[in-house]
Amino acid sequence: MLIQLSTHLNSFLHDVFITNFTWWAVLGVFGQLLFAARFIVQWIASERAGRSVVPLAFWFFSIGGAAIVLAYGIHKRDPVIILGQALSFFIYFRNLALIAKERRERGKVASQGD
Repeated sequence: MLIQLSTHLNSFLHDVFITNFTWWAVLGVFGQLLFAARFIVQWIASERAGRSVVPLAFWFFSIGGAAIVLAYGIHKRDPVIILGQALSFFIYFRNLALIAKERRERGKVASQGD
């Protein structure tokens, strides 16, 4: 039974990572890595600050990774990837808008104090 399971697993892995590994798959993997990198950026920023923070770069990595994974999902015609990534853009851009608004307001307060 273990030999049969091993053979099926080997066949599955070969099919996924060799037979079906196209340039689109390379692009999709790159998008996933870029998307995952945002958590590394967030972790490093939090460690440096000594508290949980979400740096601006987190949102740019999110947008870049989501865009690439969305392109891959559209190419593969995968509704799960398309819906998951397309809907997330609203959140990413909304957070960037809130950050910009906060910075503008801080700039106004700082200039009024002069």
